Amino acid sequence: MALKIHWAIFTNNDSQKDKCIEDILNGKLPDVLKGLEGLQGALFAKTTLQEFIDEEEKHDIKIITRDTQQRLSTMSSGEQKKALLNYLIKTGADFLILDNPFDNLDKASQKDIRILLEQLAETTLTIQFLSRRTDLLPFCRQWLYLEKSHLRPLSDLPSAHTNKEKEHKNNFSGTIPLPYRSTVHEGTHLIECKGISVFYGDRPILDHIQWTIKKGEFWQLIGPNGSGKSTLLSMITGDNHKGYGQDLYLFGHRKGSGESVWDIKKKIGYYSPSMTANFSGLHSAFNMVISGLNDSVGLYLMATENQKALAKKWLILLDLWPLRDTNFADLTTGQQRMIMVARAMVKYPPLLILDEPTAGLDDDNAALFTALVNKIAAESDTAIVFVSHRTEPGLRPKYIYTLTKSPHGSLGNVV
Repeated sequence: MALKIHWAIFTNNDSQKDKCIEDILNGKLPDVLKGLEGLQGALFAKTTLQEFIDEEEKHDIKIITRDTQQRLSTMSSGEQKKALLNYLIKTGADFLILDNPFDNLDKASQKDIRILLEQLAETTLTIQFLSRRTDLLPFCRQWLYLEKSHLRPLSDLPSAHTNKEKEHKNNFSGTIPLPYRSTVHEGTHLIECKGISVFYGDRPILDHIQWTIKKGEFWQLIGPNGSGKSTLLSMITGDNHKGYGQDLYLFGHRKGSGESVWDIKKKIGYYSPSMTANFSGLHSAFNMVISGLNDSVGLYLMATENQKALAKKWLILLDLWPLRDTNFADLTTGQQRMIMVARAMVKYPPLLILDEPTAGLDDDNAALFTALVNKIAAESDTAIVFVSHRTEPGLRPKYIYTLTKSPHGSLGNVV
């Protein structure tokens, strides 16, 4: 196989992508990729990054960042991926597998990675696995589709959620279930940041952040990698000790005035894909939804009949009731994300935070997820903060809060 032939393998959330990648790296090649026989491959993926981060944490050994003072775990997503790509290039691998290379990256970092990959493609064969068709690299001109575990030829780009049946499904059936016991917050102001500034050592992160989130508002939080989005979220959830001594008000109480972190978390529904990335507990889809009423990931207490009835309503709304007894780990990625939103919303919290919730979803499942978030915003009093680098088609936030880097820390601005 000529080195300048590059492959794009389109996947959806039913595809057995991880198994396919493992087979290719181990030389168990499908006929269409037999030209890779005898060649050594390397994997550019989030899982590879996590392995290096774990190695640093466990053994205090820097591998891909040994020429810098900064630890890999403290880098932004963009910096991490650039470091990994440069490291893999130096290994001299014959081919490189790119597993959704642009997930969790801002536009500037995506551009930088694209330039590096275009340069690499001149000498090294690449195989791009992608779930979002807009991520297709222009030099990958040989297209395949991974249908469950089988690679199929693909002559045309897959359409993005234009099927009328899928559009109808996006409407769901019924309304957002009401809780049997509300998580009450008196007043309209949920979160008030009044000039919040954060430093880590001598490094400024946030500079004089002014942001108020009121009941029922739908916000999108955006900003480049390393702009402090995670820091700001950790202030809102009460996890960051930097909130003490600042004009930070969480559900009507100034941070540090006597409330516990758990008092705050009772009023927040939260989901990030990292919560379940390595989840292997034997919990059914049904019990996973119920667990949101206990603020746990997985059910460890006996559920009441009221709790079961409420979880059933959510699963019916999501058209997932037939899968109620299925092990959560055996669901597709798209199904897991829907379950986790139901888990976050089942207690009907005043505030719902969704942190990069569509990362790794294919176009159809991202559209379905977006439709669910819009529905929650339209039919509930829950305020929503949706964090994403992607501009999801159809997402309808009323407000956008943008973080912009500056020498004194990121500045905030309402769009």
